[in-house]
Amino acid sequence: MTYEELLALPAAVDLDTANKALTIGRSTGYALAKRDEYPVTVLKLGNAYRVVTAELHRLLGVQPEEAVGCGAPSA
Repeated sequence: MTYEELLALPAAVDLDTANKALTIGRSTGYALAKRDEYPVTVLKLGNAYRVVTAELHRLLGVQPEEAVGCGAPSA
């Protein structure tokens, strides 16, 4: 996954997308999630797993605020 693709992710992603970002295979990713050993927090919502994108960004050293000019101008 490219830096630009990481920046374009929504606030939370499915486990397959997180696996792709972390270059973890599907089977390994799901096994880690089931054992609560995934490298970032995994949210179990019904039958689905979700990962908060901000945690992926932190783990991977992606800093979206720098990419967009640090937000609103100061007063």
